[in-house]
Amino acid sequence: MQVERPVWSHHGILCTGETYNAAVKLTFPKGDSLADPAGLFNSSLEGKVRRAIECSDGKKLDKRTLKALFKTAAKLNDSAT
Repeated sequence: MQVERPVWSHHGILCTGETYNAAVKLTFPKGDSLADPAGLFNSSLEGKVRRAIECSDGKKLDKRTLKALFKTAAKLNDSAT
């Protein structure tokens, strides 16, 4: 069975979403090139390029900070085109 996963894009992939039993993971394929002053990235940190945000049950993300991260990822993709 193939599982559909959400993908957010703007001139390329910004982020993919994955669901697990007790968490949701947002993976940014160019995460190592994104500034993360709020420390949202907490998963896939050992990767050479990607970074992820793993949200477990009950954990809330600051919408403003997450939105800023998506905007930064979009700007990065814009600069590559």
